[in-house]
Amino acid sequence: MSSGHGHHSSEVSISPGAVVCKESILVGEITIGARTVVHPKAVIKALAGPILIGENNLIEDQARIVNGRDEGEAREASEKRDKQSVMIIGNHNVFEVDCHSTALKIGDNNVLESKCFVGRSTELTNGCIVGAGCQIDTEEVLPENTVIYGSQNHRRRQGDRPAPQTLQIDFLTKVLPNYHHLKKPTKKM
Repeated sequence: MSSGHGHHSSEVSISPGAVVCKESILVGEITIGARTVVHPKAVIKALAGPILIGENNLIEDQARIVNGRDEGEAREASEKRDKQSVMIIGNHNVFEVDCHSTALKIGDNNVLESKCFVGRSTELTNGCIVGAGCQIDTEEVLPENTVIYGSQNHRRRQGDRPAPQTLQIDFLTKVLPNYHHLKKPTKKM
């Protein structure tokens, strides 16, 4: 890859305590909350409006969080909403390797497993898990603690929400700075 990656815009706001690797791709108006970890190959693009990411989120390598059209998808959906759409991601969410989310609203304590896709019209409340490889692009609000799993996107409710990844975030907060250059927190808040 050429030197055209990394920080594309001055509209990125990083809270103190967040760990955001310089090799991540951040485009547009993005706010990253405290103690959120953004891995080197993560992609966050605010194309159709700002993205607000809460605290203690874990955004792994090749995870894609996109507000708006990305590589030509959902063109008619974004033309329907010509006003800017704000994407809001709560706290304690995990975006695993190579997952892709265009959901405008994600609550707290959700897990998007590896290679899953969550579409723009789907809202995750709290404690939901979208299983590895599952695709959900329905216009609905998933009830709390919903688990989507298997090749047929089966659903069930679980008794408890997923455990927060506090220990992993603590570990990565200490280890990533040893191996990667970090984007500095922004002063203004």
